[in-house]
Amino acid sequence: MTLRVQILKDKFSQSLGLPFKELLPESVIKLAISELKIKYKKRLFDPFVTLWAFLSQVLDTDKTCNNAVSKIIAHLAESEVEVPSTDTSAYCQARARLPEKLLENLFNLSAKNLEEKVRTEYLWCGRNVKVIDGSTVSMPDTVENQKEYPQPSSQKEGCGFPIAKIGVIFSLATGAAIALCIDVLNTHDIKLARRLYSFLKPNDVLLGDRAFCAYADIVAISKLGCDAVFRKHQSRTTTIRKGKIVGDCDKLVTWHKPKRCPQGLSKDEFDALPSAITVREIYYYIVIPGFRTQRVSLITTMNGYSNLFYSRNCWNLR
Repeated sequence: MTLRVQILKDKFSQSLGLPFKELLPESVIKLAISELKIKYKKRLFDPFVTLWAFLSQVLDTDKTCNNAVSKIIAHLAESEVEVPSTDTSAYCQARARLPEKLLENLFNLSAKNLEEKVRTEYLWCGRNVKVIDGSTVSMPDTVENQKEYPQPSSQKEGCGFPIAKIGVIFSLATGAAIALCIDVLNTHDIKLARRLYSFLKPNDVLLGDRAFCAYADIVAISKLGCDAVFRKHQSRTTTIRKGKIVGDCDKLVTWHKPKRCPQGLSKDEFDALPSAITVREIYYYIVIPGFRTQRVSLITTMNGYSNLFYSRNCWNLR
């Protein structure tokens, strides 16, 4: 998958003009504009050309505005229109005019169109696997961004950039992000995740690292008719003697409701949690000569030993 993505990125960066014109047609952008009732003037740097150039700029190795304008000039040279100068100010102004809602609408539409094209052979055991993760993004150092997403307190004022925390769910079958949320830097991954669970569909399998392996979240995902596969959180001790053994390195364990309400949950949400849940713990060992053997435990709500055996051997969670 990584090699295929790199090949596509190289293909786009080496293309003349605006290759995203084929992937994101003008008709699709017009539909999104009409739905949002966005008004724009017909000019050289209209929303279509600007958006195609912006997407190319993000993926290109040379991310300068000069390079983006060069691609626009190459694109417009094919049409009988006035070719703009190499000055980047008009493009930068046009890019700033792109409404955030338009980008969000096209983001959701693209993911939906890709999901509709997924065939059964691309699914795992007939089920759609979604991956959840968190990351950070750096933004332009403006007064507005600093106010909304302040830079880390460890940095001196004026020596850093505003940084935001993002949470994303993407499809393992298509590689497309299907949901995204953004918050301030010190927001925990799990808080963002709870805003994204509504994008899951029944029978989905949610895959994530140990940050998401919490009692309340496993209950919430199960109530949606979905299953979870998370690496076991380090705060939970692993004991081989506890639990009902159902197979090799495979057992059923009972988790009890926390005694105190965790951060991020309201009292009503905490009171609604069941007193105990049964989850499945599967574990394996990483043996590398010359290094200490490492034990990795996964927690899942899925039933069926064969499915879990596949998960244990093929899904690598950090």
